[in-house]
Amino acid sequence: MAGAVSALLLLDIKGRVLVWRDYRGDVTAVQAERFFTKHIEKAVGLLSADDDAESQDPVVYDNGVTYMFIQHNNVYLMTASRQNCNAASIILFLHRLVDVFKHYFEELEEESLRDNFVVVYELLDEMMDFGYPQYTEAKILSEFIKTDAYRMEVTQRPPMAVTNAVSWRSEGIRYKKNEVFLDVVESVNILVNSNGQIIRSDVVGALKMRTYLSGMPECKLGLNDRVLLEAQGRSTKGKAIDLDDIKFHQCVRLARFENDRTISFIPPDGSFDLMTYRLSTQVKPLIWVEAQVERHSRSRIEIMVKARSQFKERSTATNVEIEFPVASDATNPNIRTSMGSAAYAPENDALLWKIKSFPGGKEYMCRAEFSLPSITDEEAAPERKAPIRVKFEIPYFTVSGIQVLLLNMIICFVKWGFGYYCFADMQCFLYKLFLAKSGRWTRSIGEDILNSEQFNVHADKL
Repeated sequence: MAGAVSALLLLDIKGRVLVWRDYRGDVTAVQAERFFTKHIEKAVGLLSADDDAESQDPVVYDNGVTYMFIQHNNVYLMTASRQNCNAASIILFLHRLVDVFKHYFEELEEESLRDNFVVVYELLDEMMDFGYPQYTEAKILSEFIKTDAYRMEVTQRPPMAVTNAVSWRSEGIRYKKNEVFLDVVESVNILVNSNGQIIRSDVVGALKMRTYLSGMPECKLGLNDRVLLEAQGRSTKGKAIDLDDIKFHQCVRLARFENDRTISFIPPDGSFDLMTYRLSTQVKPLIWVEAQVERHSRSRIEIMVKARSQFKERSTATNVEIEFPVASDATNPNIRTSMGSAAYAPENDALLWKIKSFPGGKEYMCRAEFSLPSITDEEAAPERKAPIRVKFEIPYFTVSGIQVLLLNMIICFVKWGFGYYCFADMQCFLYKLFLAKSGRWTRSIGEDILNSEQFNVHADKL
């Protein structure tokens, strides 16, 4: 980070200071409160006038001071600095601060801050030192900052994780049964125009881990990464992928990954996201939806929706939901389905079709009839055309084709008594799960829907 934070403020919804922590002494609380109150009034004025609300930007420069803030419930978290800070790092720190407060108080609100002033100041002292962020892991902080109701317990010796290079894991952890759960979860986002053409599609994935390992295990993960396989001189035909926009957990050694694409790390204890990635690739629609709307008279409309799965028969989509927009003045629904159940959701102006299990290579149909008012207002503005939405999950299936080739635990030491004992021969259980689930899907609907024209929907994800 290029610069340091001068002060950190917690304010109520009206901009009044609840907590003020001064780190460098070059910004006053009155100055920051006066700025933020003026800032809120300006933002409210712009929003009421339907103007471009530029004042809602989370980073604002005013009179030589840079203010960065976020809002959570009825509380604003804001930093003030006279130095050139890394805005992304400070915003991320504020979000981490929210997570820590929620870990201690269940929910971050004005009332919870007023009831726990002592704990709040203690956390701010530990999480930031002289304006520089320090420890943001709630599990580590809770080991030496403990609360019971509204009282602080006797502070214990800070855990080794605070002074150790591995700040995300404590020493002395031991399990009778060592287990590692690895989940690969992918979402596909698709943008489709009114002609049924895919405008944009990408795959967003995450490797989620739950580790219950003893000591300080050294883990190594291998994927079917094209760059890694080519560096090893192995064939990359048909099974290698190109990962873009990779983001790792802080436990991963980035220098080693940049050198030889090896993912080596000492994992935290419990659940965490090891890495997230994105693939900008043209994906094959997993579920194809065709819809046809017919007006039999001025007061009756019929909708026919077909859904066909386009993945292999050995896979099965679960919790499938297809949401089809319906006119807001539709009444008297009469719905029939060949599989699952469908219902009219008037609060969403939509027909909601749910299929609990959708095997590959199958096709199902849903028919619905609605009554419409016989008299309409010719001068009324046309209704907004909402998109068709599809969401589902496919266990043991990935769109990108990513594979976990290996997960090795190189060594595991446990501190016991006055020395370290090696459990290199201990038994470790690895559980893997692959899951493709719904991301965001948007498809524009043109005027042809009201003229009994048929249109297709590429519905990989919501």
